[in-house]
Amino acid sequence: MATHCCPWWLGYLLVVPVRRLIQDPKKILRPHVDLGMTALDVGCGMGFFSLDMARWMGPNGRVVCVDLQPRMINALKRRADRAGLTARIDARVCKAGDLGVSDLDGQVDFAVAFYMVHEVPDSPVFLRQVHSVLKPGGRFLMAEPRGHVSEDAFQKSTSLAREAGFRLVDAPQIWRSRTALFQKGSHP
Repeated sequence: MATHCCPWWLGYLLVVPVRRLIQDPKKILRPHVDLGMTALDVGCGMGFFSLDMARWMGPNGRVVCVDLQPRMINALKRRADRAGLTARIDARVCKAGDLGVSDLDGQVDFAVAFYMVHEVPDSPVFLRQVHSVLKPGGRFLMAEPRGHVSEDAFQKSTSLAREAGFRLVDAPQIWRSRTALFQKGSHP
């Protein structure tokens, strides 16, 4: 999806256990996922958030993991296999400008885009694609790095999300992050 994206080799640093001390997946995502849900992890990298979501959603849950880089997806698949979560992870390599998830229209309960929206070359298209896959009432968590994305740039992204049909419902506190929790309207 991006003209500039996180180098694949940096993915190994993003899945180190010490990261949980500052960005605990349980605190960040657990309030938004439950048994049997379907989630979309956009820009999933090597699955820092994906594997935990797959555990919480149980054997009937599914996490669709999308990343532009095949090496990230391959590493995610290896990590899911080692964790015994392969059956719950649907890992996909997307293309620039297309998430490759149109088959999921109206099926996703929760989507997350963590520290990657600023890398997307066409944010309106990206946000419309995320909106399209969510069920009515589905939620979308967008988080951007505070030191890298300005308040103005983040506000522009939230405005674009509203234009795509999202309603802002919260701004959860995440260390050194700008955040927005959106919901898709209850009517398709």
